[in-house]
Amino acid sequence: MTIPPLPRPLLLKPGDPEAVRELFERIAPRYDQLNDLLSLGLHRLWKRQAVAWLRPRSGQHLLDLCCGTGDLALILATKVRPAGRVLGLDAAQAPLDLARRRAVAQPWLALQWQQGDALATGLADASQDGAVMAYGLRNLADPAAALRELRRLLRPGARAAVLDFNRPDLAAGLPAQAADRFQRFYLRQLVVPAARLAGLPEEYAYLEASLERFPLAAEQRLLAREAGFRQVAHRPLAAGLMGMLELVA
Repeated sequence: MTIPPLPRPLLLKPGDPEAVRELFERIAPRYDQLNDLLSLGLHRLWKRQAVAWLRPRSGQHLLDLCCGTGDLALILATKVRPAGRVLGLDAAQAPLDLARRRAVAQPWLALQWQQGDALATGLADASQDGAVMAYGLRNLADPAAALRELRRLLRPGARAAVLDFNRPDLAAGLPAQAADRFQRFYLRQLVVPAARLAGLPEEYAYLEASLERFPLAAEQRLLAREAGFRQVAHRPLAAGLMGMLELVA
């Protein structure tokens, strides 16, 4: 399998809060369509697996960190009716605007949207019965600080699911090395060309660059334990190309 080079020099610096915010402001109008296309719709299955781990119940207060256009928040809001509520928080305004427009079609759902920093939400300690974060941890400047903030927000015993790309551990042998090669081929040969058709090649070339600094699964587990979670597991998805941290506060 031949892995083509990245399409052009990457100007977006992974982990730079302002650069990441501006990136999501730009891609917001095409984000949902490209997600469906590039994952063949499987991202919806992975998100539902995150919801299944969370076990949302009626009356709970739940948090969707780095909520984007609101996919997970909308699903969760159907689960906590009639007395619960879901708060979606994101650093970028454009995805939040889309999330609000999507929520208008379901006015019976108790949803709130807030622009803010996942590393310093300003929310009260132990104020959430559960939380999700999909494709957000990899983009934050300090994943360890994000996990500490997530733990601070959760009540004892609350669950959290953190869904993202998985960076294969090359030291784990041939299966992981094959997964790494396939992942890079997929990102360069399929994702970036599709994004180029939408006028967003550099923005999606950023995916591979962001993975290079993303903690491995074992490192994520360690960071979660250091953040104070009492139960920590990392579940590989999509043959190890994706992964989910399953946490209990």
